[in-house]
Amino acid sequence: MSKSICIITGSTLGGAEYIADNLNEVLSGQGFEVVLFNNAELRDIQHQPHLLVVSSTHGAGELPDNIKPLFDTIESEKPDLSGMKFAVIGLGSSDYDTFCNAVNIIETQLTACGANLVCESLRIDAATNFDHDGSAEAWLPNFTEKL
Repeated sequence: MSKSICIITGSTLGGAEYIADNLNEVLSGQGFEVVLFNNAELRDIQHQPHLLVVSSTHGAGELPDNIKPLFDTIESEKPDLSGMKFAVIGLGSSDYDTFCNAVNIIETQLTACGANLVCESLRIDAATNFDHDGSAEAWLPNFTEKL
């Protein structure tokens, strides 16, 4: 039986979207059924068993504009996500003291609604790591092997 994975992105300049697009291809090639949302709403993810969030950190440690409305809704409505397993890939720069803070926000809000974080999140430092796709692919089994 094939497993399904929902990927959502939080992206300002497109970096997280590129990583998500690449992981979509990799996962599909491994036999997963993948759905990808670049502007996800709660109804898109609420009943997904497996969620992979790929997000950059924007401004002073905030979520990017395309994913912020989703997490504002999650924070206000507190949906029951206890059937969901999730993981997070963050993209940021260690030049900022809010390095990958979007990961912290996402983890906190999803676990507060009962979702199960299945592995340590990947935090890609764009200041020193120039192979974002390769880093994400190397990390991916940490997530998929726990589904």
